[in-house]
Order: sequence, then C-alpha cells, then structure tokens
Amino acid sequence: MQTSPSIREKEKPLWREYLETVAGAVLLALFIMAFVARTFTVDGPSMLPTLHSGERLLVDKLTYRFREPQRGEIVVFRYPADPSHHFIKRIIGVPGDRVEIRGGRVYVNGVALSEPYVSSPTFGGRFTSGVVPEDHYFVLGDNRTNSQDSRSPLVGYVPRNMIVGRALLRFWPVQRAELFTAPQVAQAAE
Repeated sequence: MQTSPSIREKEKPLWREYLETVAGAVLLALFIMAFVARTFTVDGPSMLPTLHSGERLLVDKLTYRFREPQRGEIVVFRYPADPSHHFIKRIIGVPGDRVEIRGGRVYVNGVALSEPYVSSPTFGGRFTSGVVPEDHYFVLGDNRTNSQDSRSPLVGYVPRNMIVGRALLRFWPVQRAELFTAPQVAQAAE
C-alpha cells in the first residue's frame, strides 16, 4: 500500500515576509496618494487667518470625482504658471458666476458676500468683473492683501483639471486640528 505524499506548504523565509509586507504597504500608500487623499503643508501667508504657514492638511482627492467643487471650499490646485507648484485658495466663483470686486467687497451674481474668514478688504488689482468660464473657478486667498490668486494674470480662472482636491482636515499642529466645510455665507450667492 502506497501512501500519498502529504501536501506541505513551503514556509517563506522571514526576509521575504517582510519584503512582501513593505511592498504591499508602499503600493497601498501610492494608491491612496494618487486617488484618495494626500497631505500638503501650507507655505506662506495667503490664507491667513484661516491657515498658517507650516500647518499640515489632508486634501481629499476623491470627492471631486463624484461632484464639482463648490463655492467656499478651500482647494489645492496646480499653479497655472508653473504646474510643478501647488497653491491653496478658497473658491469664490463657480462656472457661470459673475464675480465683481468693488469698494473692498466681493460680489457674486450681484450679492455681496459676507466673508468672516478674510483678514482684510478685497481690492481688485487688475480684476474688475467677469463671468467664470465653463470648467473654471475663481479663487481668492483669505489674506486678500497678500495673495496671488484669480485677480492675477498668472493665476486667472483656475481650470477644473488643475484642481488637486479640497482641504478636508488640518491635522497639524494638533491644537488647531479642524475639519473644513464650506461656509454658509459663501453659499448665499447661489
């Protein structure tokens, strides 16, 4: 009588287990960074008082695959004049909105925005008024006197395909941790 050989699973060497675990973690991290979320560090004063230089944000890259960006949301986008750099600003105008800046106030579709998040009045610079083109967004920094934003010809209306995602969470420093939502005052202009 012959016995059949038992099926034995070969044990993997410990180094291979570690290698597979690390490789899996790296692939998962790359997938998350490419399609779900990414961290960014705020650099500069253009979003004061809302965001301070050196703060760390979690940017949601998934939401805009299912819906369009909304007025009032803080977004990270590739700088149109040099796409290797990223800017962070607040969406003020969505496609079809008429944006005007006069007397230190921002008007969207004829309605003056109440903007408690800004640090100073808004002056137009070269920008006076205009309708936001299809698939583009008008963005401003919260520190209106020190922000390179849609008022500048180097930025202008930001194309939809340049938007990386929306700022979802400030997680560093811990004492300033905050989940971001679009302010109600920005929604009033609809």
